[in-house]
Amino acid sequence: MSRVIAIANQKGGVGKTTTAINLAASLAANELKVLLIDADPQGNATTGLGVAKDQGKATLYDVLLGDTEIASAIVPTEMDGLEIIPADKNLVGANVELVGTKEREFHLRKKLATIRDAYRYIIIDCPPALDLLTLNSLLAADSVLIPIQCEFFALEGISGLMDTIDRIKDSFQHSLALEGILLTMYDDRTNLTRQVAADLKEFFGDEIFKTVIPRSIRLAESPSHGKPIILYDVRSRAAEAYIQVAKEVLAHEQKSRAR
Repeated sequence: MSRVIAIANQKGGVGKTTTAINLAASLAANELKVLLIDADPQGNATTGLGVAKDQGKATLYDVLLGDTEIASAIVPTEMDGLEIIPADKNLVGANVELVGTKEREFHLRKKLATIRDAYRYIIIDCPPALDLLTLNSLLAADSVLIPIQCEFFALEGISGLMDTIDRIKDSFQHSLALEGILLTMYDDRTNLTRQVAADLKEFFGDEIFKTVIPRSIRLAESPSHGKPIILYDVRSRAAEAYIQVAKEVLAHEQKSRAR
């Protein structure tokens, strides 16, 4: 069975796209077939995997609002087992154009249903906003993974997102699980980082990933080379961290199925 995980946080700059790229690549490194869907109009996941934003190439916008079959928008990446549905600036219009369509919240879910069984994991990189694209992504997903930077406003931001998730579950009778909360850009040399991490762990307990993503220059460099960190510098601390996050995701799924 396949599993769809949305990577979401309405706050920008928390490592959302970095997590989407590198979790997808680390899962693919486990010899699993993985699809990354770039649902962010900025298209950073697309460029971060070295996929050119070519005019005339099908993107997620064409899938959601055109007659394009979702399978024809899938392109390979340099990473074995990892494919992507790219995005470009046209996707920003989807929030407006979807409003007048029938069952506007379920377009992505319906499209994914036709290819879902071809992949072991499907990772969706949501935009940094609680908009119609994010709603489509969350309703297409089985679970949501929330990356959080250890800073002062982290707790305030996550409470708004958790409220949105609860409303989605109630309004649409959608059993969206919390995959976990991932601490990113972690620098244990600062008191603030340690204090925010402690507060989050006290509040969310086991829902916090055991692995943290360290602040890393190599990780920041890798998107400019169009590579996930596992291909750019497999020996880096960040590469090892995302490999461990992938192992936690796999273990979490096994535990859920055993219940």
